[in-house]
Amino acid sequence: MTISRGRGLAEALADARDLPDGEARFAELERIAGQADATGDPGTALAARLALIEGYLHHGERWRLLEPVRRCLAAVDRAPGLLAGRPDDAETLRRHQRQAVEAFLGTPRVGLDQARSLLDDLADRLGPDAEPVAELRCRLADHLGDEPTARRECDRWRHGSARPTPGRDPEQSAAAPDPAGGCPGCAPARRAELLAGWGEHAAALDALRPVLDGEVRCTDQPERALAVALLPWLRTGAADRAGRAHLRAYRRHRRERTAFPQLAAHLRFCALGGHLDRGLDILAEQLPRLDHPYDDLSAMEFAAAGALLCALAAEAGRGGRRLHRPGHGPRPAAEVDVATLGADLLAVATELAGSFDARNGTGHQAGRIASWLAERPLADPVPLAAEDDPDEWPADPATERAEPPAEEPAPLSLALVTAALDRRGDGYGVEPDGAVVGRWGEAVIRYRRLGQRGEILHARVVATRRLPAARRAEAYAFCNAWNHDRLLPKAYVHELDEGELLLAGDVSTDLEHGVAPVQLDVLIDATVATGVGYAAAVAALP
Repeated sequence: MTISRGRGLAEALADARDLPDGEARFAELERIAGQADATGDPGTALAARLALIEGYLHHGERWRLLEPVRRCLAAVDRAPGLLAGRPDDAETLRRHQRQAVEAFLGTPRVGLDQARSLLDDLADRLGPDAEPVAELRCRLADHLGDEPTARRECDRWRHGSARPTPGRDPEQSAAAPDPAGGCPGCAPARRAELLAGWGEHAAALDALRPVLDGEVRCTDQPERALAVALLPWLRTGAADRAGRAHLRAYRRHRRERTAFPQLAAHLRFCALGGHLDRGLDILAEQLPRLDHPYDDLSAMEFAAAGALLCALAAEAGRGGRRLHRPGHGPRPAAEVDVATLGADLLAVATELAGSFDARNGTGHQAGRIASWLAERPLADPVPLAAEDDPDEWPADPATERAEPPAEEPAPLSLALVTAALDRRGDGYGVEPDGAVVGRWGEAVIRYRRLGQRGEILHARVVATRRLPAARRAEAYAFCNAWNHDRLLPKAYVHELDEGELLLAGDVSTDLEHGVAPVQLDVLIDATVATGVGYAAAVAALP
């Protein structure tokens, strides 16, 4: 969809927001921001770049955040009134500045000086002793292999939560965490990962205690904490508990796209806990995700964990077992033996580690991967419970109901969405990235979770009927009329490469404070009804 350059920037921006995620939308938002800069319209430029940042986040391209975030910050510094009366945008920009710094940790495509400059800027805004600044400096130092600095900043991070954040009202800080601090429910897991990496396994488990005791609410917990705890439990002699945690956490992580960084922990648990056959099953199941990873760091760690698993399996006489590896790009699909696959994964991990180290000017990441590959089983394998064992994770200290009571709000989850569809009796499928897809009449509807904590329910409706490109003006007129007369779904036109027009729509609902099953039933019913109506209207076009 090409937007006329002669139209007003505000109208062009509104149309660009309706484009599906992808390079065409990104290019249009960049064009609008650049034109707004040239014509002296900083408000539109800021709005376009904030939309661009959100698009990069939803599209899994965090490494592209730094430049638009830097430009947004510069615009606000030049004209502080841009955010007057817009506290949500101010908080969003603060959150994006943190995410841009974190992008450095996930890919070698972000320069070290760029990350340090943005982090120094955050320190100037929040204060050098602010908790978010200490955390990010700790993690950056750890990534570079500077353990003394990382430990010093970790102490400041741990003790910084009692200090108010500069520039924020104390009552506001007490009521809501600073968005620059990241998800507070995941902070224990982030700290525990560092401690475990330094060999402090008991301290790592202690850091996770608030999550495991049920004191922290977050849509990623407790499964993320359980994955972090797997190796510390193995190393401290709690293999049975590690096994139960693995079963529970992997049940969720196997399908969620944003959980890809946790898969390395599951593979290492299987390798070092003596569950080689299960580990190979998981590796075969998850190999396709390595071709579309969450980021470069998680790809490196997944490949290294897979290489370790394959090496131990080969030592145990399983080197001839064959695993299916789908084709990707020039690589054809093939049945690959474990020994060969292990060598391929080692090459992937080594290359990525080298890229990180070349950017960082250290050898830390290559050394970390080498230490993983040198590990050997920690204990005799403890039998795992059956997959459908209801006592797989007894109330030890935390309990979690599979489904909350009908009227009790709970964090949005994949299980809640599928349960709502099950109550309707609808058929659906779950994609590898955790999206839920079904067909109702002429409508294909795809549900997925968006947002930093997966708190936004997004439903995309696609009409099965396609129109020829020659009917572009008619398709736009139809969508404009639909958007004028109806609230849901928001309709738009997408031109496919094969010259056809796809008519789609979407609905997003922010469920930051949770959703009760009865409320989710209403939302699902509404999106299905309006989606079916939209697709039927498309089908009825002459």
